[in-house]
Amino acid sequence: MDRPKIVRYEKPGKVENYPCGAIRVGTLVQDNAGWRILKPVIDHGKCVMCLRCFLLCPDGVIDKSGKILEIDYRFCKGCGICARECKVEAIEMVREGGDEDAG
Repeated sequence: MDRPKIVRYEKPGKVENYPCGAIRVGTLVQDNAGWRILKPVIDHGKCVMCLRCFLLCPDGVIDKSGKILEIDYRFCKGCGICARECKVEAIEMVREGGDEDAG
């Protein structure tokens, strides 16, 4: 049996060389956010567009194709990695169904 080949990761030299938009790996056949308790909310006033959250999101649900970062809550599992890794604390994990969902 052939073993998978290991490919060495090479970091792109410029931000422009990173993929644009949400990273699509494989195919999700249904929304998977129904069991989430906390969800990330981005304070766009604090966000410096460093794209750390985009690069580290394990589900690829952060979209950078517009002027601001957006989260696709249909597929976000609420793991909190984006909030923990945000150096300027622009992402806060809030309880699902809280006051911010009313508007």
